[in-house]
Amino acid sequence: MKDGHMRDIRYLRLSVTDLCNYRCQYCMAPEGVEKRPHSEILSVEECVEIGDAAVACGIRKIRLTGGEPLVRRGIVDICQGLSELNGLEELCLTTNGSLLPQLAGPLRRAGADRLNLSLDTLRPQRFQEITRLGSLGQVLDGIQAAEEAGFSRLKLNVVLMGGVNDDEIPDFIELTRTHPWEVRFIELMPMGPCAGWERSRFLSADEVLRRFSGLVPLKDSGVARRFQVPGWAGTVGLIEPMSHRFCSSCDRIRITADGRLKACLHSRQELKLRGLHGEALREAIRRGIASKPERHHLTEDGSETPRCMNEIGG
Repeated sequence: MKDGHMRDIRYLRLSVTDLCNYRCQYCMAPEGVEKRPHSEILSVEECVEIGDAAVACGIRKIRLTGGEPLVRRGIVDICQGLSELNGLEELCLTTNGSLLPQLAGPLRRAGADRLNLSLDTLRPQRFQEITRLGSLGQVLDGIQAAEEAGFSRLKLNVVLMGGVNDDEIPDFIELTRTHPWEVRFIELMPMGPCAGWERSRFLSADEVLRRFSGLVPLKDSGVARRFQVPGWAGTVGLIEPMSHRFCSSCDRIRITADGRLKACLHSRQELKLRGLHGEALREAIRRGIASKPERHHLTEDGSETPRCMNEIGG
């Protein structure tokens, strides 16, 4: 289905929880978020019903997000239900990877096609400082478990932060020498706890090109500008919501864990879907797609976006 600006909307990011087992400094407060009653969060059945309605409206790819989607009870059942939808071409998850040693196999068998892993540093002490609760070793074990389960061509998402992890740009790119992964550097957005950080923390993704010579441009795919060192196994992606808006090619909508459709990550406009069924649900999704704004209006202080990333779906 096309939105009001003739973009073909084919991609849904469906949040299944706003909870996380990490407390990343740029995403969440040290104490985390207040746990909601189960009744306020989409059930397994509602997730599948909404996914089915979205596919009927032209969605062909669904990515499950959070918070951390793997802490969600029933995540394998959600994957199983969505993977069986007629017309869905791709089912993906974005995860911090810490629970993949236990869940990579069940997720793959349930029909998940691809994984993106959030990994902001390759240094154990720094990893603990950024995540507050995480262990780098768990994530590395999770990557191994994902590959053993049959997830190929993993994507590693690195939020680029000046004075925090920008000195690791060459180390991350070096991973693509022998691994068929895509390392994606994502510009830090002024949302939630990091909205008031000093400006030096917010780097343009072009800094990657300045810090590492030898990257050759590839044909763009989706929101990322892609590069590769000739002869290396993997690729490098730059995702630039701040310095290079990609709104003109944005093909996605989002649904929050409490069942509200957001046609743009940074818009205050939300459309309630819970309680709707059948044609009423499909019509609401169509209205949401039609209302998608031409471009986002994220301000430097993050004031345009009322929810934190873990509440929207990262």
